[in-house]
Amino acid sequence: MDAARANRSIGESIVLPAEFDDAVVWAAWLYYVDQLTQSDIAKMIGVSRATIVNFLQEARERGLVSIRINTEVGSRTGIARRLKDKFGLDGALVIPAADTTPLVQRLGEAGARLLADMVQEGDTIGVAWGQTVLAVADYISLPEPLAGLTVVQVSGSSIGNPDFSPEFCTSLMSNRIHARCVNLLAPALLSTPALKRQLLAEPVLVKQFELIHSANMILFGVGDIGPQTLMRSANIANQEEIDLYEANGAVAVLICRFIDADGNPVTGELDDRMVGIELNELAQVPRRLCVAGGAFKVPAIRATLKGGFATHLVTDIATAEMLLE
Repeated sequence: MDAARANRSIGESIVLPAEFDDAVVWAAWLYYVDQLTQSDIAKMIGVSRATIVNFLQEARERGLVSIRINTEVGSRTGIARRLKDKFGLDGALVIPAADTTPLVQRLGEAGARLLADMVQEGDTIGVAWGQTVLAVADYISLPEPLAGLTVVQVSGSSIGNPDFSPEFCTSLMSNRIHARCVNLLAPALLSTPALKRQLLAEPVLVKQFELIHSANMILFGVGDIGPQTLMRSANIANQEEIDLYEANGAVAVLICRFIDADGNPVTGELDDRMVGIELNELAQVPRRLCVAGGAFKVPAIRATLKGGFATHLVTDIATAEMLLE
């Protein structure tokens, strides 16, 4: 279609700027270069939005526009789809290879983007703890305010690593998205099972756990079982207690709960004293966003995915490739 036909085809008179010889070229420029919306372009040119859609389609057919996908982006998209297929995920986001920015920081930024896309009005969002969860909370912002949001702490508190403690992660997240904040008013580990039963019978904690169980979305990371695991450094349990779980086959820690390589729970004496969401309760949350990466965490992440504890995953490309091996 030549310029005269492009202008006559809509039955309207279009006054073209001097630098454009037909309306199709003008519309394509405004859309792909100036990045205006189709509605804004329609108003500027003086035609309907449907006409702009036709113009953009014609621009591609005439070769005026060539859309190319970066090979790295295409590769990461393909890997993300393979992760979804292999582990039955609803969504996966794979970030590029490492640059000078720390991996935890880059995972946090990507996790924040995906979480912001997932959040809906009225959601109750369970938040775990750890460096990666804190990074997500630190980066998140919503494109527009959403009413009725609640952020609830799903794990008891500890005195170790206050920089990314459960209560701090929850408070930061709620502040960033302007949500109601509910912290869990109990330690992560109590001295006896009897004390746990007694404490959880308190009315205030009964109500808090009702809120945890009503969460329709949860954000969590994955811990390995090695010497640098957060479970050890946070002093939630002593080294001998954690070593016993490892000896019984644990390879990963999910919100202070242990699982083996196939994603099955590994239980022990700590479970009877631990305060927080349990693995069967985690699996009941409709939308479960796991943000984790790094070669040393691959066995733990794989176990988490095999156990079906995540519906959405954010990881890096090197980790993703190892998960697919």
